Amino acid sequence: MLDQSWVTKLGKVAVLMGGNSAEREISLQSGNAVLEALTNVGVAAIGVDGKDLDCNDLRNYDRVFIALHGRGGEDGSIQGALEHLGIPYTGSAVLASALAMDKIRCKQLWTGIGLPTPSFYTPSNEAQLVNVVDEAEFPFIVKPCREGSSIGMEKVQSGLPELVNAFRNAKQYDEVLIEQYIDGPEYTVTIVGQEILPPIRLETPRTFYDYKAKYFSNDTQYHCPCGLQGDKLAELEQLAKWAFDSLGCQGWGRVDLMMGANQEFYVLEVNTVPGMTSHSLVPMSAKQAGIDFSELVIRILKETLV
Repeated sequence: MLDQSWVTKLGKVAVLMGGNSAEREISLQSGNAVLEALTNVGVAAIGVDGKDLDCNDLRNYDRVFIALHGRGGEDGSIQGALEHLGIPYTGSAVLASALAMDKIRCKQLWTGIGLPTPSFYTPSNEAQLVNVVDEAEFPFIVKPCREGSSIGMEKVQSGLPELVNAFRNAKQYDEVLIEQYIDGPEYTVTIVGQEILPPIRLETPRTFYDYKAKYFSNDTQYHCPCGLQGDKLAELEQLAKWAFDSLGCQGWGRVDLMMGANQEFYVLEVNTVPGMTSHSLVPMSAKQAGIDFSELVIRILKETLV
């Protein structure tokens, strides 16, 4: 049950959405869903498009709900501007946002502290792809370093020519991360405050959980409860929290993991501004925990009052 006393405490809220990243359209969907939820419970919320934003316009608000996905929204940029203005905002601070957005530095950190993550390679040019093929076995997942929603991401089954094409596709966005493909179920774990919400197991008939599977496909299956129990469920949740905390994340976020054929978990990435669309995972997890969408949004905003 939503405690209405929080509505007054939150004051005037800017829901920051859209922006200029490759995830603009998804961000608009997330932002409008958040905006509708807030206004429905009486919060004085207004949608603000991050495209060509003058940050001084945000001085008129008591706090900001960041629904910007991708660069400019999740990478610490807007967080730094809001810190300078002294305006509370949802989610992680500057450093944690920047780290989580940078898949390469993130995995380097995790490797250093012993957190299990798939082996990876960071070739800077096509010539170095020969070394990847010599050192590792197909298949691979090729990703741009600082993009979300699986944009520019591709699974490579075999052969140097296929790997070169995937590298070129990812390179047009950013530095390239080549990750060993883990063949097994994918899980995602939502964290709000210090609470771990019920994990979800994802299942898609597509090659992997790509952009279409995430936002448009009606064939994607979401299993919540995820099917794990006892020690294995606890292990999944503990690894997710470890990954989240290792980057200094706070407020809310979502951690994506895979289980390999050896029944071991591998952390893929941390999302500091997860999607809040009709196909998004965080609202599904919250619903399983008995938290409706409006209460979820209020809980996330309440973290800015701490």
